[in-house]
Amino acid sequence: MRIHLLVTMFILALASQADAKSYREMFGEDVPSNQDGEVLKTLDFQQGTIKLPAANVTLTISDQFYYLSPEDTGKVIADLWGNPKGTAKGALGMLFPAKHSPVDNGSWGSVIEYNGSGYVSDADAATTNFDEVLQQIKDAIAANNPEREKAGYPALTLAGWAAPPYYDKTTHAMHWARDLIFGKAPNVRHSLNYSVRVLGREGVLELNFVAGLNQLTEINTVIPSVVNTVEFDPKKRYSDYVDGDKMAAYGLAGMIAAGAGVKIAAKLGLLALGLGLLKNFGLAILALKKGLVVSIVPIVAVWRRIVSFFTRKKDSEV
Repeated sequence: MRIHLLVTMFILALASQADAKSYREMFGEDVPSNQDGEVLKTLDFQQGTIKLPAANVTLTISDQFYYLSPEDTGKVIADLWGNPKGTAKGALGMLFPAKHSPVDNGSWGSVIEYNGSGYVSDADAATTNFDEVLQQIKDAIAANNPEREKAGYPALTLAGWAAPPYYDKTTHAMHWARDLIFGKAPNVRHSLNYSVRVLGREGVLELNFVAGLNQLTEINTVIPSVVNTVEFDPKKRYSDYVDGDKMAAYGLAGMIAAGAGVKIAAKLGLLALGLGLLKNFGLAILALKKGLVVSIVPIVAVWRRIVSFFTRKKDSEV
């Protein structure tokens, strides 16, 4: 009886683990016969149960998505998308739509990271004027642009909300999207910075989408499914909070501002923006596809790579 029970538990444990697939198993075709294909054939496209111990989170990946490990995430960001090595450091993995490989033009990716800054109060969810927050962020970015350009960064303009902040009290998830413009050239295209935050007892799981502005509708549609993949472990859930737990130094408004590299002074409501904007763009890195920089490298060559990406994507974004 004891042996039978152990065997049953072992089988159930195997069934609950991630199902890793090869490129052919995932997409029903062979890898491309090019340099990208050499990288793609080394990736494990995972579905099922994914444990993220560093975040006290379990992901349940349905057949709508697939997950890539931190190691494979580094390969995608550096080897496939042409960004510097090591810039995915700290990422806990990536989430992709199951219908696209990481190199497909129609693909998007969500970089996963964890911020263990403490319990973020949602008390300001109903009272915050997010349009005022937007204007404060715009003003702070504009005021800092001369210093950014002097340091070798392109000027940055926050055009507005691509999707306004929304907080779901049931799932304790916040999401919003920014419409961004890098540089001052008249033909520079807008880019999308879509952020999702799922609150836990001790910190926040961060999902930051790497996508084009033309993919906004699709991402808006999948957000509920993405949020539903996330479950904090027992005693680590937002609802498990007890008096005396570590509190984050900001609320929801501060979380949005910090996601844009802007810090709100706790008491004064003032904004300050440092040159670390790219570093603090909702992630320790700003991950961007195929030739876009994902680290804070203040050189003109990086900006040329950013421009080349949007030029290459122009046909698919019309």
